[in-house]
Amino acid sequence: MTGPVPSAVVLLTDRLVAGGPLDLVVAGAVAGGVRWVVLREKDLPSAERAALAADLRAILADVGGSLVVAGPDPLGGDAVHLPAAGPYPPPPRQLVGRSCHSVVELSRLTSEHYATVSPVWPTRTKPGYGPPLGPDGLRKLIEVSPVPVLALGGVETPDQVTACVQAGAAGVAVLGALMRSPDPTETATTLTRAFHEAVTPRFSKPGAGSSRSPRRGLRPTVPTQGSSLTARSGHGRPQPQTATKEER
Repeated sequence: MTGPVPSAVVLLTDRLVAGGPLDLVVAGAVAGGVRWVVLREKDLPSAERAALAADLRAILADVGGSLVVAGPDPLGGDAVHLPAAGPYPPPPRQLVGRSCHSVVELSRLTSEHYATVSPVWPTRTKPGYGPPLGPDGLRKLIEVSPVPVLALGGVETPDQVTACVQAGAAGVAVLGALMRSPDPTETATTLTRAFHEAVTPRFSKPGAGSSRSPRRGLRPTVPTQGSSLTARSGHGRPQPQTATKEER
Protein backbone atom coordinates (compact mmCIF):
# COMPACT_ATOMS: atom_id res chain seq x y z
CA MET A 1 0.00 0.00 0.00
CA THR A 2 1.44 3.35 -1.00
CA GLY A 3 -0.74 5.70 1.02
CA PRO A 4 -3.70 6.04 3.37
CA VAL A 5 -6.96 4.26 2.69
CA PRO A 6 -10.47 5.73 3.08
CA SER A 7 -11.67 5.87 6.67
CA ALA A 8 -14.10 7.70 8.96
CA VAL A 9 -17.14 8.96 6.98
CA VAL A 10 -16.75 8.40 3.24
CA LEU A 11 -19.26 10.08 0.92
CA LEU A 12 -20.59 8.27 -2.16
CA THR A 13 -22.16 10.61 -4.72
CA ASP A 14 -25.49 10.36 -6.48
CA ARG A 15 -26.59 13.59 -8.13
CA LEU A 16 -30.01 12.10 -8.97
CA VAL A 17 -31.03 12.03 -5.31
CA ALA A 18 -28.95 14.99 -4.11
CA GLY A 19 -30.82 17.80 -2.43
CA GLY A 20 -28.95 20.42 -4.48
CA PRO A 21 -26.14 20.81 -7.02
CA LEU A 22 -23.70 17.98 -6.48
CA ASP A 23 -20.65 20.20 -5.96
CA LEU A 24 -22.45 22.17 -3.26
CA VAL A 25 -23.66 19.03 -1.47
CA VAL A 26 -20.13 17.64 -1.50
CA ALA A 27 -18.72 20.97 -0.30
CA GLY A 28 -21.22 20.96 2.54
CA ALA A 29 -20.23 17.44 3.58
CA VAL A 30 -16.55 18.41 3.41
CA ALA A 31 -17.27 21.41 5.65
CA GLY A 32 -18.75 18.91 8.11
CA GLY A 33 -15.61 16.78 8.24
CA VAL A 34 -15.77 14.41 5.26
CA ARG A 35 -12.31 13.90 3.75
CA TRP A 36 -12.98 11.04 1.32
CA VAL A 37 -15.44 11.12 -1.59
CA VAL A 38 -16.21 8.37 -4.09
CA LEU A 39 -17.47 9.78 -7.40
CA ARG A 40 -20.09 7.55 -9.02
CA GLU A 41 -22.27 9.20 -11.73
CA LYS A 42 -21.30 6.51 -14.23
CA ASP A 43 -24.10 7.51 -16.61
CA LEU A 44 -22.48 10.86 -17.41
CA PRO A 45 -20.52 11.33 -20.65
CA SER A 46 -16.80 10.84 -20.09
CA ALA A 47 -15.84 14.49 -20.60
CA GLU A 48 -18.57 15.75 -18.27
CA ARG A 49 -17.65 13.21 -15.62
CA ALA A 50 -13.97 14.16 -15.87
CA ALA A 51 -14.85 17.83 -15.39
CA LEU A 52 -16.93 16.94 -12.34
CA ALA A 53 -14.02 14.92 -10.95
CA ALA A 54 -11.72 17.92 -11.36
CA ASP A 55 -14.20 20.17 -9.54
CA LEU A 56 -14.61 17.74 -6.63
CA ARG A 57 -10.84 17.31 -6.33
CA ALA A 58 -10.57 21.09 -6.02
CA ILE A 59 -13.07 21.09 -3.16
CA LEU A 60 -11.23 18.30 -1.36
CA ALA A 61 -7.78 19.77 -1.98
CA ASP A 62 -8.68 22.75 0.19
CA VAL A 63 -8.80 20.45 3.25
CA GLY A 64 -6.32 17.77 2.23
CA GLY A 65 -9.05 15.34 1.20
CA SER A 66 -9.07 12.74 -1.58
CA LEU A 67 -11.33 11.72 -4.45
CA VAL A 68 -11.81 8.10 -5.49
CA VAL A 69 -13.46 7.40 -8.85
CA ALA A 70 -15.85 4.47 -9.27
CA GLY A 71 -14.66 2.37 -12.19
CA PRO A 72 -11.26 1.54 -13.68
CA ASP A 73 -10.68 5.02 -15.18
CA PRO A 74 -9.41 7.41 -12.47
CA LEU A 75 -10.32 10.48 -14.59
CA GLY A 76 -7.03 12.25 -14.10
CA GLY A 77 -6.30 10.94 -10.61
CA ASP A 78 -4.86 7.69 -9.31
CA ALA A 79 -7.57 6.25 -7.05
CA VAL A 80 -10.36 3.93 -8.21
CA HIS A 81 -13.13 1.86 -6.68
CA LEU A 82 -14.04 -1.29 -8.61
CA PRO A 83 -17.19 -3.42 -8.61
CA ALA A 84 -17.15 -7.00 -7.37
CA ALA A 85 -17.53 -8.22 -10.95
CA GLY A 86 -14.15 -6.91 -12.09
CA PRO A 87 -11.78 -6.18 -13.60
CA TYR A 88 -9.40 -8.82 -12.24
CA PRO A 89 -6.58 -8.32 -11.56
CA PRO A 90 -7.12 -4.71 -10.51
CA PRO A 91 -5.29 -1.98 -12.42
CA PRO A 92 -1.98 -0.78 -10.93
CA ARG A 93 -3.20 2.38 -9.24
CA GLN A 94 -2.00 4.16 -6.13
CA LEU A 95 -5.28 3.36 -4.39
CA VAL A 96 -7.72 0.61 -5.35
CA GLY A 97 -10.92 -0.31 -3.56
CA ARG A 98 -13.41 -3.08 -4.32
CA SER A 99 -17.10 -3.61 -3.55
CA CYS A 100 -17.66 -6.92 -1.76
CA HIS A 101 -20.70 -8.66 -0.32
CA SER A 102 -19.50 -12.11 0.75
CA VAL A 103 -16.59 -14.23 1.90
CA VAL A 104 -16.13 -15.46 -1.67
CA GLU A 105 -15.74 -11.93 -3.03
CA LEU A 106 -13.36 -10.95 -0.24
CA SER A 107 -11.25 -14.03 -0.99
CA ARG A 108 -10.68 -12.76 -4.55
CA LEU A 109 -8.89 -9.63 -3.36
CA THR A 110 -5.25 -9.43 -4.41
CA SER A 111 -3.61 -6.02 -4.62
CA GLU A 112 -6.65 -3.97 -3.53
CA HIS A 113 -6.07 -1.63 -0.59
CA TYR A 114 -9.55 -1.62 0.95
CA ALA A 115 -13.06 -2.99 0.41
CA THR A 116 -16.61 -1.89 1.01
CA VAL A 117 -18.90 -4.50 2.51
CA SER A 118 -22.63 -4.16 1.97
CA PRO A 119 -25.47 -3.95 2.64
CA VAL A 120 -25.23 -3.62 6.39
CA TRP A 121 -28.80 -2.32 6.69
CA PRO A 122 -31.66 -1.96 4.19
CA THR A 123 -31.05 0.96 1.86
CA ARG A 124 -33.35 3.20 -0.13
CA THR A 125 -30.70 3.54 -2.82
CA LYS A 126 -30.86 -0.18 -3.64
CA PRO A 127 -34.14 -1.48 -2.17
CA GLY A 128 -34.31 -5.26 -1.97
CA TYR A 129 -30.54 -5.56 -2.27
CA GLY A 130 -29.27 -7.95 0.34
CA PRO A 131 -30.24 -9.54 2.64
CA PRO A 132 -28.81 -7.00 5.09
CA LEU A 133 -25.78 -8.23 7.01
CA GLY A 134 -26.44 -6.40 10.24
CA PRO A 135 -23.54 -5.63 12.60
CA ASP A 136 -22.91 -9.32 13.33
CA GLY A 137 -22.71 -10.24 9.65
CA LEU A 138 -20.46 -7.26 9.05
CA ARG A 139 -18.15 -8.37 11.86
CA LYS A 140 -17.84 -11.86 10.41
CA LEU A 141 -16.79 -10.53 7.00
CA ILE A 142 -14.35 -8.06 8.54
CA GLU A 143 -12.72 -10.92 10.44
CA VAL A 144 -11.85 -12.70 7.18
CA SER A 145 -11.06 -9.62 5.10
CA PRO A 146 -7.38 -9.20 4.13
CA VAL A 147 -7.84 -5.41 3.87
CA PRO A 148 -9.55 -2.62 5.85
CA VAL A 149 -13.32 -2.53 5.39
CA LEU A 150 -15.80 0.31 4.96
CA ALA A 151 -19.34 -0.51 6.07
CA LEU A 152 -21.88 0.43 3.39
CA GLY A 153 -25.64 0.36 3.12
CA GLY A 154 -28.28 2.14 5.18
CA VAL A 155 -25.85 3.95 7.49
CA GLU A 156 -27.82 7.02 8.55
CA THR A 157 -27.50 7.54 12.31
CA PRO A 158 -24.74 8.00 14.90
CA ASP A 159 -25.74 4.71 16.56
CA GLN A 160 -25.28 2.89 13.27
CA VAL A 161 -21.85 4.46 12.81
CA THR A 162 -20.89 3.30 16.31
CA ALA A 163 -22.14 -0.22 15.62
CA CYS A 164 -20.02 -0.42 12.45
CA VAL A 165 -16.90 0.75 14.29
CA GLN A 166 -17.52 -1.75 17.08
CA ALA A 167 -17.78 -4.47 14.41
CA GLY A 168 -14.29 -3.50 13.25
CA ALA A 169 -14.98 -1.21 10.29
CA ALA A 170 -12.32 1.33 9.32
CA GLY A 171 -15.12 3.68 8.35
CA VAL A 172 -18.61 4.01 6.96
CA ALA A 173 -19.55 4.74 3.36
CA VAL A 174 -22.62 6.97 3.24
CA LEU A 175 -24.76 7.93 0.26
CA GLY A 176 -28.41 8.66 0.99
CA ALA A 177 -28.06 10.24 4.44
CA LEU A 178 -25.71 12.90 3.04
CA MET A 179 -27.00 13.26 -0.51
CA ARG A 180 -30.61 13.71 0.61
CA SER A 181 -29.85 15.79 3.68
CA PRO A 182 -31.29 19.33 3.77
CA ASP A 183 -28.08 20.28 5.63
CA PRO A 184 -25.12 18.11 4.52
CA THR A 185 -22.74 19.99 6.79
CA GLU A 186 -24.76 19.27 9.92
CA THR A 187 -25.32 15.63 8.94
CA ALA A 188 -21.63 15.11 8.15
CA THR A 189 -20.63 16.76 11.42
CA THR A 190 -22.94 14.48 13.40
CA LEU A 191 -21.78 11.27 11.71
CA THR A 192 -18.11 12.24 11.79
CA ARG A 193 -18.32 13.07 15.49
CA ALA A 194 -19.91 9.68 16.14
CA PHE A 195 -17.07 7.95 14.31
CA HIS A 196 -14.31 9.72 16.19
CA GLU A 197 -16.04 9.15 19.52
CA ALA A 198 -16.37 5.44 18.69
CA VAL A 199 -12.66 5.03 17.93
CA THR A 200 -11.43 7.17 20.85
CA PRO A 201 -10.68 5.22 24.06
CA ARG A 202 -12.70 6.29 27.07
CA PHE A 203 -11.29 6.08 30.58
CA SER A 204 -13.54 5.71 33.59
CA LYS A 205 -10.76 6.89 35.91
CA PRO A 206 -7.01 7.56 35.77
CA GLY A 207 -5.15 4.37 34.94
CA ALA A 208 -8.27 2.48 33.87
CA GLY A 209 -8.26 0.43 30.69
CA SER A 210 -9.85 1.71 27.54
CA SER A 211 -13.23 0.65 26.30
CA ARG A 212 -13.60 -1.77 23.45
CA SER A 213 -11.99 -0.66 20.22
CA PRO A 214 -12.38 -2.14 16.73
CA ARG A 215 -10.15 -5.10 15.94
CA ARG A 216 -9.36 -4.23 12.35
CA GLY A 217 -10.50 -0.62 12.09
CA LEU A 218 -8.06 2.17 11.43
CA ARG A 219 -7.78 5.03 13.91
CA PRO A 220 -7.37 8.09 11.74
CA THR A 221 -6.02 11.38 12.97
CA VAL A 222 -8.61 14.15 13.01
CA PRO A 223 -7.69 16.16 9.90
CA THR A 224 -6.29 19.62 10.23
CA GLN A 225 -8.27 22.37 8.65
CA GLY A 226 -7.18 23.54 5.26
CA SER A 227 -7.77 26.77 3.45
CA SER A 228 -11.25 28.03 2.71
CA LEU A 229 -13.50 26.25 0.26
CA THR A 230 -13.27 29.03 -2.26
CA ALA A 231 -15.41 28.27 -5.27
CA ARG A 232 -13.54 27.29 -8.39
CA SER A 233 -16.65 26.93 -10.49
CA GLY A 234 -18.29 30.21 -9.51
CA HIS A 235 -20.34 28.80 -6.64
CA GLY A 236 -20.00 29.92 -3.05
CA ARG A 237 -19.04 27.00 -0.84
CA PRO A 238 -19.38 26.49 2.92
CA GLN A 239 -16.33 26.89 5.12
CA PRO A 240 -14.95 23.94 7.11
CA GLN A 241 -16.02 24.07 10.71
CA THR A 242 -13.54 24.49 13.51
CA ALA A 243 -13.21 21.22 15.41
CA THR A 244 -14.96 21.16 18.76
CA LYS A 245 -13.62 19.44 21.85
CA GLU A 246 -15.88 16.48 21.18
CA GLU A 247 -14.40 16.03 17.68
CA ARG A 248 -10.78 16.05 18.85
